[in-house]
Amino acid sequence: MPKWFNTAGPCKPDIHYMLSATERLPEIKQLIAQENYFVIHAPRQVGKTTAILTLAQELTASGQYTAVMLSLEVGAAFSDDLGAAELAILGEWKQSIRFR
Repeated sequence: MPKWFNTAGPCKPDIHYMLSATERLPEIKQLIAQENYFVIHAPRQVGKTTAILTLAQELTASGQYTAVMLSLEVGAAFSDDLGAAELAILGEWKQSIRFR
């Protein structure tokens, strides 16, 4: 199948035209090696999810890390109850780990 431009959802380098996610954000691997936190903040549809998915795959493939992806959106339903939000997020994390 020929490559095409994807405008909805994460891109896959084998079927979509795209820039390398980790080459666009070279300092991320250094931050991880230094055990620092980082935030990827950008407008919609600029490649945040694609970059994180690519980074997770590369880190796991290196054998040095095991990357776990977790969305915190589930906690938004409990904006007035931080304890309930925390439990929802931790529950989502547990489910994510169990099924990967």
